[in-house]
Amino acid sequence: MEVQYCGGSVLVGLGGELEGGSGAVLRQALAEVTGGERDLMVDLHGVVSMDSDGLLHLLDLHRRAECLGLRVVVVGLQPQPQQLMAEVAGIRGPGSATGERYALAGFRRLLEERAQRARDLSDFEAGWLSGV
Repeated sequence: MEVQYCGGSVLVGLGGELEGGSGAVLRQALAEVTGGERDLMVDLHGVVSMDSDGLLHLLDLHRRAECLGLRVVVVGLQPQPQQLMAEVAGIRGPGSATGERYALAGFRRLLEERAQRARDLSDFEAGWLSGV
């Protein structure tokens, strides 16, 4: 992860795999926000793959940025992360406009709910919740 402060903007560049272990790194992205920033741009050009945990971490970053009063823009969705978002959101078909929908009100909440369900199901199937 690379974080740059440029005028009133925070630029976060991510690369590699966005997965369960990415949470601690993403929490650091907003550590130095002073209140003078207006925008957060998250560049996903370097993210080659993402799982439901990584999606939840990305959505958490988005939520925390909005709580700080930042307008969030996500750019550079690669095919696999875009397909995961489309599947989680229930948008079928190749080339779905997931990136455009991500900016719509309520879409982030929909993704959060469905990604959480997908993670819970995965945990259950792996035996993590077998005692519940």
